[in-house]
Amino acid sequence: MAVPLFMDVHVPQPITDQLRRRQVEVLTAIEDGSDELEDDLLLERARTLGRVLFTQDVRFKAMAEVWIRLSRPFSGLLFGHQLHGTIGQFVSDLELIAKASELDEWLNRVEYLPYP
Repeated sequence: MAVPLFMDVHVPQPITDQLRRRQVEVLTAIEDGSDELEDDLLLERARTLGRVLFTQDVRFKAMAEVWIRLSRPFSGLLFGHQLHGTIGQFVSDLELIAKASELDEWLNRVEYLPYP
C-alpha cells in the first residue's frame, strides 16, 4: 500500500504537481484548510489523516525530534532543506518513499531528504 503524503505550506507547488503526475497521493495543507494551523497542530493533523508530513521548515524537524524523546506519536516527518536539494531530487525521493514503503514504517520517524 502506498504512503499518502501531506505537504506543509512551505513546500513549492511544483513538487506536489510532479508527484501527482507520478500517481503519488498528495494532499496539501492549503487544500485541507489547515494552512493556518500552528506547527504542532499540523503535525497532529497529518497523523489524524494517516499521512506522512513533508516540510522544508526546520522548526518541524526540531519539534518532531522532541516528540520522539517524549514518546508523543506522529505519523512521520520527511524534512528537506530547500538549499540542500533540487525539486527533482525531492520528487524522486518522495515518490520512492510513497511507493516503496508502508505508513506504519514511518510512525515516530524523521527522515532527511534528499537521499545521498
